[in-house]
Amino acid sequence: MTDKLLWDITDHTALVTINNPSANVWDEDNLNALHDLVLALNADANVYALVITGQGEKFFSAGADLNLFADGDKKTAGAMATCFGRAFEGLSHFNGVSIAAINGYAMGGGLECAMACDIRIAETQAQMALPEATVGLLPCGGGTQNLAWLVGEGWAKRMILCGERVDADTALRIGLVEEVVPTGTCVEHALAMAAKVGKQSPTSVTACKQLIQAARSGAITNAYDVERDEFVALFDSEDTTEGVQAFLSKRPPSWKNR
Repeated sequence: MTDKLLWDITDHTALVTINNPSANVWDEDNLNALHDLVLALNADANVYALVITGQGEKFFSAGADLNLFADGDKKTAGAMATCFGRAFEGLSHFNGVSIAAINGYAMGGGLECAMACDIRIAETQAQMALPEATVGLLPCGGGTQNLAWLVGEGWAKRMILCGERVDADTALRIGLVEEVVPTGTCVEHALAMAAKVGKQSPTSVTACKQLIQAARSGAITNAYDVERDEFVALFDSEDTTEGVQAFLSKRPPSWKNR
């Protein structure tokens, strides 16, 4: 682990903070730490949700540390591309629900991190962009794919090919974020949303999330059989029996995540 990435677990939620002043940039240390942390959280049956935010009041994350690419070394570029891919693909495959609390600028790899999450909550002053082409680069942490999936090809091209930056209200309108909240409150709102996850069966959430994400590839008709198979497979879980019995008994369920 590294001090550039802080984390804490309360109840069933992990709060992760990008802590690399002054702009919370990503480098090899905190990208590898994020990858390892998600693996550890996936192995912890007590963690149902993850909230990620940036330290301070101005930046969620400004993206990659461009000093790493100043000398044009292709080997460094390859190593960093691998780190970005592993970290953000790992985040997208977190077993539970991941929520990005965007407390300021989310630029380049910062926005890619947010897009790897399931849900995005932005504060009113937040600004978002994928400006890599402005400096002769391209998004390598899933940005070209995830942005187009979230906002459609037209807005993805405006942001990536034209370098267009969007504010929080525009991000909400085009579907890049799910909620806009007052300055200084995104973590509070994200944690409140994460608490809702705790009322869901974690085994059901994991299965549902995998099915939803599977819609990004393949034909929808192929997923129908998988959906039905996953429904039946849930009956191997203690939580499925507990959830039904708790409802019929008119009591809150006690999830075991198994």
